[in-house]
Amino acid sequence: MTAVGADRNEPRATIRRRRVRQRFPERSPRARSDRRTVVPNTPLTAWLSRPLADFHLILALCGTLGALGVVMVLSASSVTSYSPGSDSSVYAQFQKHLMFMGVGAVAFWLGVRIPLPRIRALSPTIMVVCLGLLALVLTPLGTYSNGSQGWFVVGPVSLQPVELAKVGLALWGAHVLVVKYEVLHQWRHLLVPVVPAALLMFALVMAQPDLGGTITLAVVLLALLWFAGAPKRLFAIVLASAVAGAVVLALAAPYRLERVTAFLDPEADPLGVGWQASQALYALADGGLFGKGLGQGQSKWMYLPNVQHDFIFALIGEELGFVGCLVVLALFGLLGFVGLRIAMRNLDPWIRIVAGTLTTWVVSQAAVNIGYVVGLLPVTGVTLPMISYGGTSLVVTMLLFGLLANCARHEPEAVAALRTQGPGKFGRLMRLPAPEPYRPPARRRGGNRVGAGRTGRPARRANRTGRAVAGERRRAAPEYGRRTTSRATVRRTTVPRRGRR
Repeated sequence: MTAVGADRNEPRATIRRRRVRQRFPERSPRARSDRRTVVPNTPLTAWLSRPLADFHLILALCGTLGALGVVMVLSASSVTSYSPGSDSSVYAQFQKHLMFMGVGAVAFWLGVRIPLPRIRALSPTIMVVCLGLLALVLTPLGTYSNGSQGWFVVGPVSLQPVELAKVGLALWGAHVLVVKYEVLHQWRHLLVPVVPAALLMFALVMAQPDLGGTITLAVVLLALLWFAGAPKRLFAIVLASAVAGAVVLALAAPYRLERVTAFLDPEADPLGVGWQASQALYALADGGLFGKGLGQGQSKWMYLPNVQHDFIFALIGEELGFVGCLVVLALFGLLGFVGLRIAMRNLDPWIRIVAGTLTTWVVSQAAVNIGYVVGLLPVTGVTLPMISYGGTSLVVTMLLFGLLANCARHEPEAVAALRTQGPGKFGRLMRLPAPEPYRPPARRRGGNRVGAGRTGRPARRANRTGRAVAGERRRAAPEYGRRTTSRATVRRTTVPRRGRR
């Protein structure tokens, strides 16, 4: 048959589409779909597509931030550690920081070593212990220091319970929200019991008082609700309540009101309340583009109080300059990217919420610290994670990095690679077990059992409950061991074999 005869036998619409594709091949659907799916093959994208890329990035970020913190704490604490006429060494605080780094390394190993299902099973116990510690620190067992009764001090060792409370709230809150996944469209299930427990923590921390710890706890709570899929109007209500609460707290205590007035006008009292804010800006300005060099900063010579704790970013700007500040910002920005990428690539909803919450916590705390150092926020007294002088904050932050690394090892591609190709160099070095693949929990007939979904955000209200929806999910999940088609359908569609049986 000739081409003309073939054209006569085909519909006119088909002939027209074929001729258009011949004349304009770039307009064809296949060409458009190919053009949309093309991804530039660069070394960076090739490396990020590796199964354990996120795990290695978390290890690199933890090591880089920790090394930068060690160097800057050595530079900042050498002046404050020296005391004329005494036997104290200029390396006294630096040695303590190294000790906390060693304890943090053990916490990191435990965070990446303990299986995540066991951590989730222990999250209610951890939450109860944290609430008990927050209550006990207000008794005579606690120690009053720096205007707050928030420490347990036993000899040279101190413990700040609010740092552990953030971890407990993140792990337990994610567990409760995943268990209530099917009914999160109802406000009472979305808010209870996570919000009342968080408000109890806020009250105990504000009783110390510790405004910085309360702000960080509020960030953890908001991150939990966000990654669980809470409606946006809830965050508008929470934001309005937070602003009203901040105004009330500022008016209730004179020292908080002084911080607010110093933020609004630092030059009003440059030798009093506005001293730290003004000296931090002077240190950043003296650094210039490349800084004065390590150890050459002048702000640590009693011009900037607590430079090794809350204002170490000002010393970074003075000694390493604008370039050093950009490096710190880039490291925390990369941490935010990697942490959210871990949350997106996991299938377990609990891991998704935990990874997103922990990442938001660390990056937000760094943003608050840098914000009040550069004069964009009032001074709240939170540390710069992994860089400020060590203590409970440093140990807990390294524990968070270990948990994020553990979450990265539970990505589907990472699980497949670790179970088929072995643990790898870091896995053998840290003796890490192979992670178990995620298996969705089975559901009871009728769909009345509340279980976890496949994502961290709740489904639409119409798709959450009901016998029909539960039946469809059971039929669509052959791994549950249930028949995917009815017996009548099998009898109608089965074609008998011919020949010998």
